[in-house]
Amino acid sequence: MSGGWNATPGRRVVFWRHGRTEWNLVNRFQGATDVPLDEVGLAQARAAAPVLARLRPVRIVSSDLERAMATARTLGDLVGVEPLADPDLRETNGGAWQGLTRAEIVAEHHELFLAWVAGHDVRPPGGEARSEVVARVVGAVHRHLADVEPGVTMVVVSHGGSIRGGIGGLLGLAPEQWTALGVIANCAWSVLSQLQLAGEPGGAPVVRWRLEEYNATSSPVAALGADDA
Repeated sequence: MSGGWNATPGRRVVFWRHGRTEWNLVNRFQGATDVPLDEVGLAQARAAAPVLARLRPVRIVSSDLERAMATARTLGDLVGVEPLADPDLRETNGGAWQGLTRAEIVAEHHELFLAWVAGHDVRPPGGEARSEVVARVVGAVHRHLADVEPGVTMVVVSHGGSIRGGIGGLLGLAPEQWTALGVIANCAWSVLSQLQLAGEPGGAPVVRWRLEEYNATSSPVAALGADDA
């Protein structure tokens, strides 16, 4: 960067989606419903955990829903870190949509569902708006990072919608841009890193987030190149 700015590495956050459930298989809206992993989902978590263990996470935080906690425990058992449960990392509360298939939701709430899919900040009947989900997920990430040292990794185990919104919120994307991030597969992960930017003498440091990996299933590879080049 020009103008006397220097970037130094900050913390790294890995957002990891839970493994498959029976409801995922039939495209049924789960939301805040506590649906467990199926056998495939547990196998997915057990296969992914050794890859993520290479990142040496010092903290694992998870949605308190069982499909996320079961996923988190597969990694925690490998690295000796007890996952912390946080309800703020839950999936979007879909209200009346929970338990319905996509086809059933479209049939009953066609216009509202199309607006929701398009990324508008609408609320499912009795559920949460996207902005509310993003606020609680981003707040949880900052809260758990507060006493994590720079240069280390925290894994956040959560759900497809809440992860996409959380990433968009941390990157500072406008709500209408969140849908530019694709759907995250079961047990895939995304990696964000902090850059600590020190400005001109006397200037306050600035923290920026950078998306390094998205919807990945293999070990992150270090990119060559300097941030101030």
